[in-house]
Amino acid sequence: MADDLDELLDEVESKFCRPDPLSLSMIERPRGCGGSILSNDRNRAKAKENLRSADTFKKEDDLDSLINEIFEEPNFDKKPFKLKSKSSGNISVRASIQGLGKSCSPVYLGGSTAPCGIGTTTSQRACDHLRCTACDFWVVSYDDYMWDKTCDYLFFRNNMPEFHKLKTKLVKKKGTRAYACQCSWRTIEELTDLQTDHQLRWVCGKH
Repeated sequence: MADDLDELLDEVESKFCRPDPLSLSMIERPRGCGGSILSNDRNRAKAKENLRSADTFKKEDDLDSLINEIFEEPNFDKKPFKLKSKSSGNISVRASIQGLGKSCSPVYLGGSTAPCGIGTTTSQRACDHLRCTACDFWVVSYDDYMWDKTCDYLFFRNNMPEFHKLKTKLVKKKGTRAYACQCSWRTIEELTDLQTDHQLRWVCGKH
């Protein structure tokens, strides 16, 4: 009988007097076995409720951090990008780059009064970047000059493109423009479409 009583007391002590690991951080550890079974049950219930509340707050914090990570923009080693100021130098360079590679269409020849530049159907300008596909020379032009009637193929073959040699066959005439490559030459007074002269192998060398 005494042994049975001792076992019963040991079982009660192990259940109600041993500190619960779940409640160590929430309630004070009991000092002995003087507390009643009812008070121990209340303390355990209160401790579980506090732990449950703490666990809920922790889960909410984890959920908030997870949402922030999802909507946060990824950091891909962003490098600062600086916009260059639009100075007059940059604008002029951009304009020159945009102008490169444009061809006249149609190609015009003209007298000294005709403006030079990129010729179009709406802007009729004499092309000043002509190249000959026959001799592969750039075409030179001289305002207010005309070629002498004694000019021949050998003269241009031997003297192009040196002006001090060519001027021996240039004659002053107001309003005309003298064109020449190493194999062909023309004196032009009015704006003329290059396609009308089928003997010339001149093309726009792009501006």
